[in-house]
Amino acid sequence: MNDNQQLLAYGRELLTLEINEAQKLPDRLGDDFVRACHLILNTQGKVVVSGIGKSGHIGKKIAASLASTGSPAFFMHPSEALHGDLGMIEKNDVAILISYSGQAKEFALILPTLASMEVPVIAITGRKDSPLAQAAVSVIDISIEKEACPMGLAPTCSSTNTLLMGDALAIATMRARKFSEEDFARSHPAGSLGAKLLNHVKDVMRTGARIPKIQTDATVFEAMLELSRTGLGLVVVCDSHYYIKGVFTDGDLRRLLLKNGTLKDPIEQVMITPGYQLPEQWKAVEALKALHDHNINAAPVVNNAGQLVGALNIHDLHQAGIC
Repeated sequence: MNDNQQLLAYGRELLTLEINEAQKLPDRLGDDFVRACHLILNTQGKVVVSGIGKSGHIGKKIAASLASTGSPAFFMHPSEALHGDLGMIEKNDVAILISYSGQAKEFALILPTLASMEVPVIAITGRKDSPLAQAAVSVIDISIEKEACPMGLAPTCSSTNTLLMGDALAIATMRARKFSEEDFARSHPAGSLGAKLLNHVKDVMRTGARIPKIQTDATVFEAMLELSRTGLGLVVVCDSHYYIKGVFTDGDLRRLLLKNGTLKDPIEQVMITPGYQLPEQWKAVEALKALHDHNINAAPVVNNAGQLVGALNIHDLHQAGIC
């Protein structure tokens, strides 16, 4: 076996060992898991997650997952907790403490304070008879037969089990809350999902001078100038009160000229009446679907009274992250 083959063998061995250990977790879910979920769901405060070393790194991810799926949570480093950060915990909170051995010295100092405050503890540990487990209201069992590390020192299978159990808590409570895509988007406003679900047409449309519009008494030449000025691919024909009478696109212009039309033609004679319009209160993702369904690239935007308030094309939507 050459060096490359040996590396592949090492990688496959680790993955096999971690998968084998992880496959034991579903059968361990029972009353303690249900109790932990209810503690998270019913808390009037926040979920405080803590762990040291690799457990701390996994704990940060668990706290982040809980926070983004409807359970307000934050990570507290055990050492910092002993030097003032315990002040961030309140009586209505729930604590998730992570330690495979259940014997972390920092937790031995933290647990009495939590008990005096009547803060319930969820222990994620591999030792159900440890001091941490004995002090907990709920014990999540992440025990393993062996680590994938050949020396049995570096947390591998145990840290994977911790991550999986943390995800199980986060997603189980999320589903119990009936947490929706819209709820998720509110905590991820900068992400693509947030752009799709939170933005409305009025948030991304062109307004003011950027709206390509002409009056009903204009000519095709004036429409062409407005098309060139704005580059939207469409010009809106409206009256003096901004009620839309029709639309005219650059495609319409090409077809008109090919049929021997002239730039002096009145726009009312060649425009499309009334033309497709988008309500400003629609979600942006609904507007994108509507444009695709009607096989058009742009449309004017109207308010509840039917008056022109904006314009939008597919490029505008894509730039806003709606795709």
